[in-house]
Amino acid sequence: MTNLHTPKAVIVIFGATGDLAKRKLFPSIYKLYKSGKIGDDFAVVGLARRPWTNDVFRTNVRESLQNALSMEEDAEEFTSHFYYHPFDVTQAESYTELNGLITDLESTYKTDGNRIFYLAMAPEYFGSIAHRLEEYGLKNSDGWTRLVIEKPFGHDLKSAKELNKEIRVAFNEDQIYRIDHYLGKEMVQNIEVIRFANGIFEHLWNNRSISNVQITSSEELGVEERARYYDHSGAARDMVQNHMLQMVALLAMEPPIKLTTDEIRSEKVKALRALRQLEPEEVDEYFVRGQYGKGTMKGKELVGYREEADELHDSNTETFVAGKVMIDNYRWAGVPFYIRTGKRMAEKCTKIVVEFKDIPMNLYYKEEAEKHPNLLVINIQPNEGITLYLNAKKSGMGSMAEPIQLSYTNNGVSGINTPEAYEKLLFDCMIGDTTNFTHWDEVAHSWAFIDTVLNRWQEVKADFPNYTSGSMGPDAANQLLEKDGFHWWDVAKNE
Repeated sequence: MTNLHTPKAVIVIFGATGDLAKRKLFPSIYKLYKSGKIGDDFAVVGLARRPWTNDVFRTNVRESLQNALSMEEDAEEFTSHFYYHPFDVTQAESYTELNGLITDLESTYKTDGNRIFYLAMAPEYFGSIAHRLEEYGLKNSDGWTRLVIEKPFGHDLKSAKELNKEIRVAFNEDQIYRIDHYLGKEMVQNIEVIRFANGIFEHLWNNRSISNVQITSSEELGVEERARYYDHSGAARDMVQNHMLQMVALLAMEPPIKLTTDEIRSEKVKALRALRQLEPEEVDEYFVRGQYGKGTMKGKELVGYREEADELHDSNTETFVAGKVMIDNYRWAGVPFYIRTGKRMAEKCTKIVVEFKDIPMNLYYKEEAEKHPNLLVINIQPNEGITLYLNAKKSGMGSMAEPIQLSYTNNGVSGINTPEAYEKLLFDCMIGDTTNFTHWDEVAHSWAFIDTVLNRWQEVKADFPNYTSGSMGPDAANQLLEKDGFHWWDVAKNE
């Protein structure tokens, strides 16, 4: 299984008994192993407070694989690479013992001293763990060392700066891999290809041809067991500051001069720098917040957000955000980028709709109300794919135009399923490709933009709940577009 080109490393997972490790990380490492992207020269060290043994840990890894994948006969061999170490992040001896274990495993598995430290735990520990990894010599090895951090990266710009300063004392920027799992999704990565590999789009990709761009990421689920975390975060911090603004940056960026990490990041940062910064009194004009109330979905009665847990009974936290984002540069001046994201919505989907301007005089419309603008729809999940909506004459009498669809979906691709986002990102980390990870400059500009909105909302009590579970959000989110002469495209229904 091993060849000279497969990456080698000891992967240390802080928080290895948690939900992320079980649902995403273990299955992703197994898929990399099955596909031959990593060979036998790897080991995984799981760290957590529980007094587990290697055997207990391996049993849990096997169970997580059975839940996520169809297990095969090599599971025993695969899990033999997993080791558990009871760990207290505040105790010096935990780090010195860990260093000894890693050194032994490096000798056993011939990993060339390459180490990945994956912090799959509460963000308040990120800074202190990074500092102690440096202090107790865990960064000192014959190979490379990389630190992988989950979101949220800070709670606002001020805390993000403090956290970054703390981590940068111990690690260089090129050693820090900030995960935004949306950047690992197949169709998000496809945005750049669709734009920069197709002449049909790139010369139209500007304010002369595009009237607006809509980005939707909706969930059917409520907050479930994440109530305490979510109430501290809210939809703006959980989704907008990272995932939604990253998609805006990919859609708005200029073509990089070459496809290197630095050049792609440079263009994304320029797009984020061009975001129109709002004054506090403008927030209500550009952004809408919502919180779900009770409702019915698929015949099931659902409670509202404030009934999900006792501590939420008077919560001012938003579970829905819609916003109008303007990019003040030569390419995009005047084109609104509309974003919306929320929980307990009518459907689970993430999609981008690019609406092109109509031609000045379209002879094939009976009346103004029947206009069908050309749309480019990028479905990120589910039903990954691309659809182009054109106008054509349908068969039969008459000459009026009706929309037709040119579609491509990833669902029919032969072979194994498209890789999970975490599978791609873990592999990118192992080979040292930081393109699909978030650079500090991107984090800082995103926080600077969203902080104004959050500060305004902090000052003003919201009239919640303001949308029913199973809807597509509050009425104000529709009015946000209507006042500009647009509406949200429900492309599944072509309306």
